[in-house]
Amino acid sequence: MTDGLDQLGPRLRAARRARGLTLDELAADAGMSASSLSRLESGKRQASLELLVPLTRRLGIRIDDLLVREAPDPRVRRAVVHREGLVITPLAPEHSPVSTYRIVYPPVRELPALRVHDGYEWLYVLSGRLRLRLGEQDLVLTRGEAAEFDTSIPHAMSAAGGRAATVLSIFNDVGERMHTHVADERAGRPGPDERAETSM
Repeated sequence: MTDGLDQLGPRLRAARRARGLTLDELAADAGMSASSLSRLESGKRQASLELLVPLTRRLGIRIDDLLVREAPDPRVRRAVVHREGLVITPLAPEHSPVSTYRIVYPPVRELPALRVHDGYEWLYVLSGRLRLRLGEQDLVLTRGEAAEFDTSIPHAMSAAGGRAATVLSIFNDVGERMHTHVADERAGRPGPDERAETSM
């Protein structure tokens, strides 16, 4: 009971007030004097399990709720993925509801096959020029431009011109784990023999 005790008193006071209890009411329920509780809340009395257990039971909280928790390491440490010439750097934790990636598209002679998957994608061009084929639209986005689209529409992306394009891409939780497949442009539906499951 040595970590985070400097904030234990104020948190105890906040929990008591949140439940509309006076010092006298909580102290009586916990079998202690109001002055002892007051000193505990102000940090003038050392906390002990003997004092805290009846108080937390009455407040409906855990002792851990009164202690300051150390913030977890905020850095994202995930491996860079190399796939089909792309360099994909994850920028969010693995189980984040919104998945963010830095993707480098290399210059290519031909646009990759159109793909579809559930979800939505938002992207922002950090450098270079990005070619975005979206349904019947064939667009070129330059640095500083953004786009948002329904990924159930057949689409493909590549660098435009002779240099790579670096893009910030954000997928929602549906689109992050993609069931992708090459689209049959003539029929407007997935090719039945070319399904593949891929995780970004």
